Amino acid sequence: MPNLVLIAGPETLLIDRAVDARIAAARETSTDLEVVRLDGATYTAGELMLQASPSLFGGDKLILVRDLDEGTDELIEDLDSYLKTPDPSVALIVTHKSGQRGKRVLDALKKSKAEVVPAAAIKSDRDKTEFVQREFAGAGRQVRPDAVHALVEAVGKDLRELASACQQLISDTTGVIDLDLVTTYHAGKVEATGFKVADAALAGNTGEALRLLRHAFAVGVDPVPIVAVLASQLRQLVKVEAAGRGRSGDIARQVGLAPWQVEKAWRTLGGWDSEGLGHSIQAVAAADFAVKGGGVPGGGRAPEYAVERAILTISRQRRRR
Repeated sequence: MPNLVLIAGPETLLIDRAVDARIAAARETSTDLEVVRLDGATYTAGELMLQASPSLFGGDKLILVRDLDEGTDELIEDLDSYLKTPDPSVALIVTHKSGQRGKRVLDALKKSKAEVVPAAAIKSDRDKTEFVQREFAGAGRQVRPDAVHALVEAVGKDLRELASACQQLISDTTGVIDLDLVTTYHAGKVEATGFKVADAALAGNTGEALRLLRHAFAVGVDPVPIVAVLASQLRQLVKVEAAGRGRSGDIARQVGLAPWQVEKAWRTLGGWDSEGLGHSIQAVAAADFAVKGGGVPGGGRAPEYAVERAILTISRQRRRR
């Protein structure tokens, strides 16, 4: 591996994976590798120079400096000094999540031709979809698009949980990963998520939307994320409607969605007009205010009642077409 490596970005799962991969690669070429771990927030002056000095017993050394973005002033000074004349026999890995702290060290690493490994944030559904596809492809497994969609909806809030869910399916199953497998492993989450509620409401299926909503409440799903999903799905419809027609991939890049989300929005928009979308967005905004402590006009079983009112408004706006 290169002597200098910078792993930069806010996605801590990707940082951890990149660190593990570089250490594993270093161990393959060195039978007596010593790995030294330094934490940015607790670093004290002189530790780096002490650890980078030649060992009396010989052997190869790798120094891992975690969280330069949280590093002490002493760490920044020592790294800046060390990088002026780095020891070619010592491997140095530095991680940095975000922000300007330690910028001169980042610049010095790049000037020294360090390998830069990105750990970019994975937040959008499109990014998560691509992440899941890479997880299965890397394991040599085929996965159906609807299975990817369901997995992202069921456990996509946290990337580590999403990665764990992928690994569980890879380890416990064989053959093509389809929707039935995902539903089997994550049945409660798949059925009770706000996405299922939103799909039914946006399709004008009032009875099914309310059934799913009450089931979600019964299994402990909080009203706040359900309202957030409703708002998100409506925003997607507005974005796709405004973008017009074209190739789904082109529209997806334009509006920041995954191609399957654009195609799904097109299918849904067949029953909507701009006026209906506007009324629905207003209803969801009122529900969002209510479930976050603002109260519900007319009383009722707040905050559950607020969400039910939004569901009724959305499904009726769809059915009026």
